[in-house]
Amino acid sequence: MEAPPDNDVLWARALHFQHQDGSPALQGVSLGVREGEILAVSGPRGSGKTTLLRCLSGLVRPQDGEVWFNSVPVHTMGPLSRERLRRDRFGWIDPAPVLVPELNAWENAALPLMLRGTGRRRAKTAALEWLDRLDVGDKARRRPRELKQAERQRVCIARALAVAPSVLFADEPTAPLHRADRAQVLRTLTTAARSHGITVVLATHEAQTAGLADRAVALLDGRRVRTVHLPPLAETTVATGAAGASGTEGRAACSLSA
Repeated sequence: MEAPPDNDVLWARALHFQHQDGSPALQGVSLGVREGEILAVSGPRGSGKTTLLRCLSGLVRPQDGEVWFNSVPVHTMGPLSRERLRRDRFGWIDPAPVLVPELNAWENAALPLMLRGTGRRRAKTAALEWLDRLDVGDKARRRPRELKQAERQRVCIARALAVAPSVLFADEPTAPLHRADRAQVLRTLTTAARSHGITVVLATHEAQTAGLADRAVALLDGRRVRTVHLPPLAETTVATGAAGASGTEGRAACSLSA
């Protein structure tokens, strides 16, 4: 095995994964994520974005290929080692809010910290800080059933940020939010990540969301899309007789990785 570059906190090579029905989800995807970088994984639904995040985070093992975190081979870890890695170093945001119904908002946000061994008072302080930053601090004592879906998702985002993870995996994190709320929540997430040195891998099908990242990679049918910029077309006259029509705009074509 070849170790990844030193400046990549995450590195994947030739990942392959098939769904249970035999349909391919990833077909030879390779990428590197630098420390402190916000990387957007873009593409339409069904392109393999979620599967890629699940492989990178150790939620599932790729059926072929390698995943490295800080020069440690995640793809060779057993289930318990991968679980500890996710608990201690990673954060995760689902596209739909998943909270413990018996706990109130601040307890849900503080739960991963307390599972790490952080004292209740310190965990509560961190949770309340992030709930305030995400504009749900006034809902801290309410249980999930008393919250709107968008408020529950903000609690989930606070929970992921409160532990100050090395890497935060965000799978369509603003999907349940109204369009007006998405920009504010994404700004909070990306600003917090940059100020705390958190690496973010963000899956999205929206170009506007991908535009907030430092860099973006695109997937299509489980493969990386590589854009090739072509030279402008030579100036031509349109066959319909509209004289002077110019074809000098830049062109682009795309190819899929092997």
